[in-house]
Amino acid sequence: MDELGAQLREHALLEGDFLLRSGRRSAYYLDKYRFETLPELLGPLGERLAAAVREHEPETVRLAAPAVGAVALAASASLASGLPFVIVRDTAKEYGTGNRLEGSFEPGELVCLIEDVVTSGGALAEAVAALREARLQVRIAVCVVDREEGGADALARLGVRLRSLYRAEELLAADQTAAKPPQNRRKTAWLSQEQLNQSGATVRVSAAFRTSHEEKES
Repeated sequence: MDELGAQLREHALLEGDFLLRSGRRSAYYLDKYRFETLPELLGPLGERLAAAVREHEPETVRLAAPAVGAVALAASASLASGLPFVIVRDTAKEYGTGNRLEGSFEPGELVCLIEDVVTSGGALAEAVAALREARLQVRIAVCVVDREEGGADALARLGVRLRSLYRAEELLAADQTAAKPPQNRRKTAWLSQEQLNQSGATVRVSAAFRTSHEEKES
């Protein structure tokens, strides 16, 4: 686990009983707003997302972000990469332009989806449909954390590959490791107690020997 992942876990990983967007219940929750609203995390995450886009979809000409959670991440990645981005609304707004996609784009462009946390992939699947309806190409989605609960498979059925900076399993494993006291510390404490016990036993034996020796002399 690198430093960025450790900070992500520290600030955003919550334990309890949570209802997810997918309708499932979970004993942990990754609060995206806790890492998207901190500049010391948002900046580095944007750089990492931009690097992932360059690696997995180098021909991308525009980023895309489902509203509202991924917008800050897309903005950060846009600044880091120099790529413009569009925002995908849940539904077309009922006033003004009536757009579902906000931002300039040209039909036929290749876009890369940016997302915060992926569980079942439902939100991303809806975003893919909206982008393709606007005649944009989508082949890759990059997220900060993949909970590995079916999202990658759901997107694969749409012809979209999911790439993540972190897997939930990594963050949870690191959190459990951090919660456990070091093994060598417990061992050291046990040995120290054993040494104390042995010392005590030695003192008792020595005292008994001296008493016996004194009795014989008297």
